[in-house]
Amino acid sequence: MKINRRQFLGLTGTAAGTVLAGMPERTKAAGPPISPDAVGCLVDTTLCIGCRKCEQACNKRHNLPEPDIPFEDLSVFENKRRPDEKSYTVVNRYQQQSRAFGGSSEKATYVKFQCMHCTDPACVSACIVGALSKQPGGPVIYDPKKCIGCRYCMVACPFEIPAFEYNIALDPEIRKCTFCFEYIKKAGGLPACAQICPTETIIFGKRSDLLKTARWKIRSNPGKYLDHIYGEHEAGGTSWMYLTARPFEEIGLPKLGINAPPRLTESIQHALFQFFAIPLVLFGLLGALMWKTGRKRETQVNEEKGREP
Repeated sequence: MKINRRQFLGLTGTAAGTVLAGMPERTKAAGPPISPDAVGCLVDTTLCIGCRKCEQACNKRHNLPEPDIPFEDLSVFENKRRPDEKSYTVVNRYQQQSRAFGGSSEKATYVKFQCMHCTDPACVSACIVGALSKQPGGPVIYDPKKCIGCRYCMVACPFEIPAFEYNIALDPEIRKCTFCFEYIKKAGGLPACAQICPTETIIFGKRSDLLKTARWKIRSNPGKYLDHIYGEHEAGGTSWMYLTARPFEEIGLPKLGINAPPRLTESIQHALFQFFAIPLVLFGLLGALMWKTGRKRETQVNEEKGREP
């Protein structure tokens, strides 16, 4: 059986059409819905004075090691820091040249960082043993009994938050902000940082209510804030949200899209599957045609040998 170029193209086109017709339409990957009762925190960076009381309260509640630089020592702001296995939250200072009344001066913006407790967390998606889980109420919590120390969560997190206890040899854990989950759940209290904040930079409550408060602040003070609530949509939405007067990239908040990392990975997997499905079907079809052609040729040869005198 011979196949000319036109027949080959016709067969491949038919196979491709069959595959595409059988595939569902690509839909936008959607993460889990946000519960209307989910809690969160709103951080108004225009109010923060850099007192580090939030760091101190967090340290005390979670019995963390004393910091190398005392909480009263503001020289800590000379270097940018990240939360680590000994500090669940840190405050950084970002200077800005400000020109007012004909003069020039440096204006500081203080920004608190901690686990963002994402709505669709990349760390939870990456954890192969379920050591990290997203609670319906908002917090992303960690179960050290399940953890195998793979540290995939550290690689997956777009905010670079989970920290590993490298200095503990026998039973290291992943450490991060817990959102004071047990304290809030059992005692109905506040996160330690929100409870201690003297300027009400941090407001704790239902995420839906916090978004209303943030929008009210922006409407009431159009010249004070950027018209954007960081964390409302970034990375699929987060439980911690920020208001600021400066571009977010200038104050250490990464520029992220609205799709959660787990949904992005899922979309890539679907695209790869769709991309490779057609070649696989075509190769299978061509293999079947080659096998059929070979069998027919073999039959013809045998018949010719049988007719020989």
